[in-house]
Amino acid sequence: MGKHITDYSLYRWRYYLGYGLIGLILLAVFAVAGLYIPGALSPGEMQSVIASDALRLSLSTFDPASAINLPYHLLQRASIELLGVSHLSIKLPSLLLGILSAVGMLVLLRTWFRRNVAVLTTILVITTGQFLFVIYIFWSILLLVSAMMVSRGARGSGIWKVVLFGTAALSLYTPLSMYILIALMSAVILHPHLRYLIRRLPKTKLLIASACALLLLVPLVYVIWRDPSIGLTLLGVPSAWPDFSANIFQLLRQYFDFFSPSSGTLMTPVYGLGSMILILLGILRLVTTKYTARSYITASWIILLLPVLVINPDFVSITFVPVVLLMAMGMSTLLSNWYRLFPLNPYARMAGLVPLAVLIGGMVLSGVDRYMYGYQYDPQTAGNFSQDLRLVNKQLRDETRGKTALVVSEKEVPFYNVVARHQKDVTVAPANVPVVAPTIIVSHEAYTKSANMPWRIVTDGMSSDADRFYIYKTTEK
Repeated sequence: MGKHITDYSLYRWRYYLGYGLIGLILLAVFAVAGLYIPGALSPGEMQSVIASDALRLSLSTFDPASAINLPYHLLQRASIELLGVSHLSIKLPSLLLGILSAVGMLVLLRTWFRRNVAVLTTILVITTGQFLFVIYIFWSILLLVSAMMVSRGARGSGIWKVVLFGTAALSLYTPLSMYILIALMSAVILHPHLRYLIRRLPKTKLLIASACALLLLVPLVYVIWRDPSIGLTLLGVPSAWPDFSANIFQLLRQYFDFFSPSSGTLMTPVYGLGSMILILLGILRLVTTKYTARSYITASWIILLLPVLVINPDFVSITFVPVVLLMAMGMSTLLSNWYRLFPLNPYARMAGLVPLAVLIGGMVLSGVDRYMYGYQYDPQTAGNFSQDLRLVNKQLRDETRGKTALVVSEKEVPFYNVVARHQKDVTVAPANVPVVAPTIIVSHEAYTKSANMPWRIVTDGMSSDADRFYIYKTTEK
């Protein structure tokens, strides 16, 4: 008797190898994204540092605008206090949330789909460029995982109830998260099985979890009372009447324009062609299996977010999690249809792994290639990121002695004030204020030609505006 396919160790250990591959990809992706590519800070990240540093415990000095993304800013403030102001400390909260999101996504997909679908979809998702840039993913994944644990009566379900309600409350500090909660509640109201699960939950534990959530919402209620415009920002209400036709065109380009891709802080189209084919298969599966709780949640989520995206097309990343669920549905449809062709022939089923491996491998490699080369060499993308912090930190650490003055433009002052607070003997001054110090570092934005020759010009690797800092040495003490 010959060996069956199931007798081979490689077959029996296939899922453990898949989980190990996910772990290795996660470590590689986050190490590269955190330290090397793009290896710089976006304007949004620099503004986030300013907001994180502005957090104060005193109610009289608290800036209401700091309440937007407050949980993230608290985490980033702790990171900066521990590690100083550097690329790593600024990006570390996003990297930690990204790792937790990837683990939660694997748990969620393993519960809702077969293990092979969960592993392959997770590998595709974590190599998507936008996975590293948004916080919506973390809240959405944690909400779904905790709700799943509560509905299944998992061990420690009381703690999971607190996590669920606490996550719902904290997510409201992030713009547009209200619509995610409304979509999930709509699915609960519409689907009979979900209504049944809610009715059988212990009322006492639900009251305790609700009380914890209300306590977490007190700061948000306070800042909205002080400044109602914060509430409008969290709801995604634009300051001006939107151009709906232009927004719809922009939205379509972000998903389907594969012929003339555009670039910015987030490259578009946001998904590759192969991923979009899987998503379209997932939409077909969603329409044909609309009776399941999973389909209700996904459909409610997408339908509710479509009007929001038409008003705010720049928030396209808020659809990441429901799109991932569609991608998993598409992957499940692809595998099911292939295996249905050969229900009793294990060798034909195994042969199907060859084109599948080529397909998934090509999608993963193209996603990684697009991320690495796009964020490093595309002038429209790379130009949106700044290496100035790394350059000035290196200068302050290696080549300056005594007091140093940083002369920057007016708009750069808030960010470099944060940098100076975590450095010794460093002061910051705007360009129109005279300074006296043994070492004066002038930023590109603040530099004007003068009779004094700079001691050194610090440059980066960009092809234009590469003269980032001008350093002057004086004899003043």
